[in-house]
Amino acid sequence: MAKLTKESFIESLKEMTILEVKELVDAMKEEFGVDPTALAVQAPVQTDAIKDEEPSVVDVILKSAGANKIAVIKIVRDVTGLGLGEAKAIVDNGGAVKEKINSEEANQLKTQLEEAGAEIELK
Repeated sequence: MAKLTKESFIESLKEMTILEVKELVDAMKEEFGVDPTALAVQAPVQTDAIKDEEPSVVDVILKSAGANKIAVIKIVRDVTGLGLGEAKAIVDNGGAVKEKINSEEANQLKTQLEEAGAEIELK
């Protein structure tokens, strides 16, 4: 028996009715013990999950220090290790507090800074 190519198999499917295709799928389930429809449905679900994920590396950007500027400066100093002058410059001018950190750490830092009154953006 000649080997059936993928292209010839697809051409054969195009000539079948829906009922014949269903019978073919049922026969494949019985012969191989695998449900081909379950495999076909599963792949798009996985790609959608990947699209919905957050980026793994983000930057924490300070938009505004808010009313409690001193508390924000203290947090910036603690998380960056910068001196008072450098931390104050970031708080006064805005900008990146931390760059290229994982999203979990970025969300924790964002929460901490927002509790102190700052306005934060993750990029």
